[in-house]
Amino acid sequence: MLNNIKQPSNNFIFHLLRVLVLILLFQIAKSQDNIPTASSPKYKKGMVVCATPYAAQVGLDILKKGGNVIDAAVAVQFALQVTHPEAGNIGGGGLMVYRAANGTTKTLDFREKAPANSNANMYLDSTGKVIPDLSLNTRKASGVPGSVDGMATAHKKLGSLKWAELIQPAIDLARKGFKISKRLANDLNRTKSDFVKNNQQNAYLINENGWKEGDLLVQEDLAKTLELIRDKGRDGFYSGPVANLIVKEMKSGNGIITNADLENYHSVWRNAITGDYKKYHIITMPPPSSGGVALLQLLQSVKKYPLIKWGFNSDSTVQVMVEAERRVYADRSKYLGDPDFFKVPVDSLINPQYNQKRMENFDWNAATLSSAILPGIVAGYESDQTTHYSIVDGEGNAVSITTTLNDTFGSKVFVGGAGFLLNDEMDDFSIKPGVPNMYGLVGGKANSIEPGKRMLSSMTPTIVEKDGKLFMVVGTPGGSTIITSVFQTILNVIEFNFDMQQAVDAKKFHHQWLPDVVTIEKGALQENCKNILISKGYKLVEKGAIGRVDAILITNDGYYQGGADPRGDDTKLGW
Repeated sequence: MLNNIKQPSNNFIFHLLRVLVLILLFQIAKSQDNIPTASSPKYKKGMVVCATPYAAQVGLDILKKGGNVIDAAVAVQFALQVTHPEAGNIGGGGLMVYRAANGTTKTLDFREKAPANSNANMYLDSTGKVIPDLSLNTRKASGVPGSVDGMATAHKKLGSLKWAELIQPAIDLARKGFKISKRLANDLNRTKSDFVKNNQQNAYLINENGWKEGDLLVQEDLAKTLELIRDKGRDGFYSGPVANLIVKEMKSGNGIITNADLENYHSVWRNAITGDYKKYHIITMPPPSSGGVALLQLLQSVKKYPLIKWGFNSDSTVQVMVEAERRVYADRSKYLGDPDFFKVPVDSLINPQYNQKRMENFDWNAATLSSAILPGIVAGYESDQTTHYSIVDGEGNAVSITTTLNDTFGSKVFVGGAGFLLNDEMDDFSIKPGVPNMYGLVGGKANSIEPGKRMLSSMTPTIVEKDGKLFMVVGTPGGSTIITSVFQTILNVIEFNFDMQQAVDAKKFHHQWLPDVVTIEKGALQENCKNILISKGYKLVEKGAIGRVDAILITNDGYYQGGADPRGDDTKLGW
């Protein structure tokens, strides 16, 4: 009887399996519809990824002329001052991580410093309360700028082309003008009232009729300042006419930077801090960056968990990463500061056993309350408008540089007659222990204000090696979200096999201990993931863009693959 039952044909079974596979693939795609699908072209001779197409082209042109990665970096830095005034700067400072093709590394700290006349209580009233906005939108908000000295110092040690050749492109952009993007037009129009309030002169970034995409922005005063820097190097900024204009601007509004502060400013070469994540070697920035220490802590904290099995932005992946961030930012509040003034326990903080132990007390069933998390016990005791650029030259030398004015357009104060904005980096100090800065970050004695001290930064310029070879160059602006954005971008490549552009495009989330909320970009988490996390007690708050990562990946076949963040006007160019 059974022999009379017609058996399914091989053809039928084949088509049935085909349908089942298609259904499975559809379900996988649907379950991962928050994974970006972009891809990146590849280059061999060099690559520049930065905040504007004009600056990227300047950097690429320098590489094509035979300049090395430092030459390109200097040219990009000054071009960003012209074309990205929100954060590109000569009135601010930054941090650089450098890796030579032979594997040797250096970092350069050109972070701003507190003026000699600063003190721990300078932003408090007579009752000890913080005076609102005094550390932000005033002449008293500025630290001594470090960017020009940083570029001159890097070029002197590592550059190859003539200094003047590197500055001239920025001069040309300032004098001839460039067509502004829609994004810059909106930023300028939105900040107009602050420019008017904070400046006696008619600042050149003000357009009474409102800026529009495609308008030509000409900056003649800035061109003259850049010419002095071109002709005299750091002395063209820290002494002479430009320095005098800075001090004059200070005196017009109770600012405290003096000629002596400017003349005495010098950047500092520091040893990179390093650590391992599985088979990858992380090279990153030491204090006064909190970012390098925090990044290594975060990677060590999640290392033992099967993130690749759980998947990109799944509830388990997000929970583990958030709990790691909660603990690391608590440590940041107590232990991180300028190492020239405070003994930062770096070795203890980046000890893998310490960070793995810190993760032992979180409960899978419920969110840890930040109020229950204190800084760990160890041996011994940043802006949305920062900007970052990553560059690799044809020889394989790489540089990761993050610079900042702190807030968008810094203090909104122009140096009259010199054509550039000053920073408001003093807000990155702990103005009063336990009182949050503009990014909600809290700090204590380690980051208190002292004359000549560098304020703590979240900037996290980073270079990654694989099997002893250059693998990734990465960094981002974003204030307190810088650290977590770099953390997620690295994991997107290493754990989730994203290409560089996918890793940069991917939606992000962020937690920083206090306030006790998880901020997420729209579309970062699927609804079922959000519901699971909310049921466990996580407070999710949706916000706009997080980070503007600019990064370069070296592929298995030795090509350069860029990731330029679509959240800005960021551009990747290679050849």
